Amino acid sequence: MNVVTNKEGKLFFVYGSGRTDKTFIWTTVLSYQRGQGKIVLAVASSGIASLLLLGSRTTHSRFKISIDLHDESTCNITQQMKVAELVHKANLIIWDEASMMHRQAFEIIDCTLCDLMQLDDAQVTRKIFGGKTVVLGGDFRRILPVVPKGGREDIVSASLPRTHLWQLVTILHLHINMRVMATNSEK
Repeated sequence: MNVVTNKEGKLFFVYGSGRTDKTFIWTTVLSYQRGQGKIVLAVASSGIASLLLLGSRTTHSRFKISIDLHDESTCNITQQMKVAELVHKANLIIWDEASMMHRQAFEIIDCTLCDLMQLDDAQVTRKIFGGKTVVLGGDFRRILPVVPKGGREDIVSASLPRTHLWQLVTILHLHINMRVMATNSEK
């Protein structure tokens, strides 16, 4: 919360297996930040996951990236678009199920946010995600990126930890299965 308030622009990854209540955390942070008058963009790597968060969209839809990613892919956002204005005003981006996204998507969005934010600050090209605070979440033990006709090596190479951005991530671990805790407390 302090990182968002102080506009520090950091990258976090909330790592938790299923049933550790990541969705509860996203809902709480979204409600709190929006209650403070801040603009929070909630995105998810899949349509189903995006339905779980209020006002969420798929990453592809929000940032206008193509489904078929390659080294020359870009976000289809220009400075004149309303989505550019929304991204510009956003204080926080929450990205659920990020572990299932191809690493190129993160790199593309990083470049796009830097391009969009450089009008305010020429030094923004040196800041990750254009100086925006981004909170990613997921579980690498569940679903990894889909690589058509790719083998194990291709899939691992496409995963989030293989991007150059990963060295800047602060990882936060969730360990307690909250649904088991709730079941045990009811007995």
